[in-house]
Amino acid sequence: MREIAEKESWKFPKDFWLANFMELCERAAYYGFFIVLTLYMTDIVGFTDIETGIIVGIFYGLLYLFPTFVGAYGDKIGFRKGLLLAFSLLTVGYFFLGVYTTKLPVIFFLFVLLVGASFIKPLITGTVAKTTNEKNRARGFSLFYWIVNIGAFSGKTFVPFIRQGLGLEYVNFFSAGMAFVALLFTFFFFDEPDEKSGSKSIQDTLRALKGILDKPRLWILTLIVAGFWIIQSQLYATMPKYVIRLLDEGAKPEWLANVNPGIVVLFVVVITQLMKKQKAVTSMLFGMMLMPISALAMAMSQELEAITGPAVSFFGMFDLHPLTVMMIVGIAIQGLAECFISPRFLEYFSFQAPKGEEGLYLGFSHIHSFVSAIVGFGLSGFLLTKYCPDPNTLPLGISEIERASYYANAHYIWYYFVAIGLVSAVSLLIFKVVTERIDRKNEEASV
Repeated sequence: MREIAEKESWKFPKDFWLANFMELCERAAYYGFFIVLTLYMTDIVGFTDIETGIIVGIFYGLLYLFPTFVGAYGDKIGFRKGLLLAFSLLTVGYFFLGVYTTKLPVIFFLFVLLVGASFIKPLITGTVAKTTNEKNRARGFSLFYWIVNIGAFSGKTFVPFIRQGLGLEYVNFFSAGMAFVALLFTFFFFDEPDEKSGSKSIQDTLRALKGILDKPRLWILTLIVAGFWIIQSQLYATMPKYVIRLLDEGAKPEWLANVNPGIVVLFVVVITQLMKKQKAVTSMLFGMMLMPISALAMAMSQELEAITGPAVSFFGMFDLHPLTVMMIVGIAIQGLAECFISPRFLEYFSFQAPKGEEGLYLGFSHIHSFVSAIVGFGLSGFLLTKYCPDPNTLPLGISEIERASYYANAHYIWYYFVAIGLVSAVSLLIFKVVTERIDRKNEEASV
């Protein structure tokens, strides 16, 4: 009987697999688009690095804030209608970002994308929840997590061939195509889940937000953890432009960004198991201490080049530029840090929620991404302008030596993020010491 129950627990209804397939398409579309978005905004549309940082920071930040509120409306109109609306908006948004490349239309269609994407997370994760039961829900979400990462990995893998072979703006058509495939599957095959959602209203959501703001530990920890995500967001804000401007158009920053999800998939379960007996804040502190090291590694390519020359040989099989090597090292360390921080932050956040409101509270667990997007992308624009400027803004007719002088201190960018990482790690250490002391006093007083 146990074998039968175990076998049945791996069985999922059709809509579970459809939801996962649609999530794969959406993640491939999103990450394929997002990894080159700052390049697109600067090189194709004509925004400056500073303007790009501000616009993309707002877009990325709201993408983490809107879903909490949109989820309530999605429950109201039904999952099928919500997904049809979401994928329609995504298809239109991506497609017309490839057609219209002037500033005002681009901002408008970015907003279209923002609204469409805000529906996806609550509706897809809600579908996974509704199409699983107590026996197989953990397995269902583990499969969903793998699908998310496969989608993200595949999108960033294919995009360089499109960008280099056809042109940067054609990446938008790839993303539109993936969204359209998901739309077709929703229209022809997806049925409304039967189970009632038990959804929360906008008023419930606002009440949860007020409850979080009334808990100093939660919003202080959220601001501290935002320091981690400010550095992490540079995979999209700074790294693509930094790599291409210092190397050449043949570089593939999209592949470098894939190091992060690869490391997370390989190590997150192992690290979580190793740290399970430690307090959540202790695990996060380990991760936070890795972040300054990550940023410092990204700044050390010149030092490596002084040792190895312009190419680092790997057992005679292939060579990599020292900058590429140090980017891989830094991004891999970030991935390890994420394994220590992200799962335990969500755990800590959920334990601070009143009984029965864990879901509502977790809806705001990504406020740190909202903060880090605004700060991280905005800061990136100023740093790129100062240390690694857009080649199109350089004076005409300058020599290669003069051109190189504009990029001589490009690695200084990462020193700013070393400082942010150090401040965040020290702040988290202080947070840990102070909160543990308060908890000890409360325990002694209650005895």
